Amino acid sequence: MATQTPPVAIIMGSRSDWPTMKHAADALDRLGVAWDAKVISAHRTPKRLFDFATGARAAGYKVVIAGAGGAAHLPGMAASMTELPVLGVPVESKSLKGMDSLLSIAQMPGGIPVATLAIGEPGARNAGILAAQILALSDEVLAGRLVAFREAQTEAVHETVED
Repeated sequence: MATQTPPVAIIMGSRSDWPTMKHAADALDRLGVAWDAKVISAHRTPKRLFDFATGARAAGYKVVIAGAGGAAHLPGMAASMTELPVLGVPVESKSLKGMDSLLSIAQMPGGIPVATLAIGEPGARNAGILAAQILALSDEVLAGRLVAFREAQTEAVHETVED
């Protein structure tokens, strides 16, 4: 019995990116959206990137979340080879604190869009939520879970500084 491909692929340039990218997976889990995570380096595994990106839609994925640090070519290269929406997460780098990653992902040429999120954990979390919002456009049940998530988030904010 074949298993169905999850709608979201989370790809990252190396295993060291997982502590950041796990926040995308956690957000998707909270919203009940299935995902796959893969290590695909734009520079060290270009054939793996090519095979994944050119086959992602046919494999059944609907959204790609791509995290990368440093030169951060993974999101843009993936976007250049698939029609699927690609959400880019700049992973914080040691030398430039993620600014290099952010600029590499954000500065895509016209015609090859990558939706670029914030640097690090907040960006990864928002990428998971944004992927769910994209999928909810054609899934009313998921849309309802997103409404409940937003309501719970609002209710968690206290009006005063006292407990």
